[in-house]
Amino acid sequence: MNATWHFSQRMSQRGVSRDMVRLVREYGVLEGKKVVLGRRATGKLIDDLMAELRVLKKIQDKGGLIVIEDGDSLITTYNYSGREKRPATRRA
Repeated sequence: MNATWHFSQRMSQRGVSRDMVRLVREYGVLEGKKVVLGRRATGKLIDDLMAELRVLKKIQDKGGLIVIEDGDSLITTYNYSGREKRPATRRA
């Protein structure tokens, strides 16, 4: 999406960064032509992201995690133990 000169000027005047605009557009609620991300919604989003961060840290502590799936079925899961070894293939 293209930013108008007016938009860029207002961002500069009001201390709004491109990252802030990106987050409002990503997580905000569309109300007519406005996209709104208020204080309460921002607090809930922070809580949700912190919960995801805790889970990601657990995965990191395990060294990573692998999930095997086939279509809509989850087959198995196990800790990632480094680079997966693949069978050697011959080149012609």
